[in-house]
Amino acid sequence: MFHHTHPYRPFIPENATKLIVGTLPPPRFTKRQLKEGDVDFCYGSRDGLLWRVLDKIFDIGLRFETTEEAVEHRKQWLRSRGIGICDMVESSRRDKIDASDLGMQQVELRNMVQILRDHPNIDTLLFTGGNSKNGPEFFFRRHLREIESDIRLKVISNDVPKIHQFILDGRLIKTVSLTAPSGSANRAIGSMELYKYLKKKNPEFNTIDFRVLQYKEHF
Repeated sequence: MFHHTHPYRPFIPENATKLIVGTLPPPRFTKRQLKEGDVDFCYGSRDGLLWRVLDKIFDIGLRFETTEEAVEHRKQWLRSRGIGICDMVESSRRDKIDASDLGMQQVELRNMVQILRDHPNIDTLLFTGGNSKNGPEFFFRRHLREIESDIRLKVISNDVPKIHQFILDGRLIKTVSLTAPSGSANRAIGSMELYKYLKKKNPEFNTIDFRVLQYKEHF
């Protein structure tokens, strides 16, 4: 069984007020077998869409290549925006070596509550996925149960993306469960009434455009 460990430590600038929270990069990042076009950093898979969406929103001018310059450019941008990245999963086991969240077993979670306590300026968690099994929101809820916390997520909006809030040591923190920046989420986007409406208005409109509209509001 493959031991899928997270290859990156949390990247949390001192000025961070928002935290991007996912699960694990594809196993090839753990095995150090990157493909051409991968970036050796969080969400660096050439197949992933997070950085492409952010590049469209903010016109960052990112490079999509396996170079130190590509990594440093992303870090500089995150610092400039007060955004950190800290995924929920420290490690998992896999029977099949792929990037499927559902394939994760014996999952070890990071202590997100302690991480939030260590970074008191963070007021927003941006989950790159929802509460479906082995998604980042799912694991955050599990983490709260495992530490026997009395923290409860209060629903603010049940529309996509779903928004909750909770109180930690008297501090209000918001969570936003974004549509996942992965190709596998495109089918779900295609079934959404809002997407169908926007697509009907503009046949050129696509699933990346949909994410741009959604992410822009929360980043």
